[in-house]
Amino acid sequence: MNSPFSAFTLKNQLPHSNIPRRRCYSTEKIEINLINRKGERLVLQAAPDDTILDAVIDSGMDIESFGVCEGTLGCSTCHVILDQPIFEIMEKICPPTAEEFDMLDMACGLTETSRLGCQLEVSKDINGCTIRIPQEVSDARNL
Repeated sequence: MNSPFSAFTLKNQLPHSNIPRRRCYSTEKIEINLINRKGERLVLQAAPDDTILDAVIDSGMDIESFGVCEGTLGCSTCHVILDQPIFEIMEKICPPTAEEFDMLDMACGLTETSRLGCQLEVSKDINGCTIRIPQEVSDARNL
């Protein structure tokens, strides 16, 4: 029996979801400094075109409640804070949508440079940048 899903798609779905993850298997890695909820600096290695959320999941970092909706714009738990120059770069690479703004409205610790990690695609333009995860988290699904 032929399935409409390839082995690639099935292996690369988000956990507990039918939504395929767009994956880039580049050997090139972008380094991102991630400040977690405890204020600890972690170094994240990400492939170009992955999202910040994908990179955190792939790295195995245990960040409480980060990305619980698995990147479907159904919560605000992957809320991150960018430095102004990085925010401006990301606005050009992946402009925010109305749906992202709606979810950000429900995030704790919102700033003018806040974005959702599931909407931010990694590029070489942000190599070496620092991204902060707010200390508090709110899940928009519970509001």
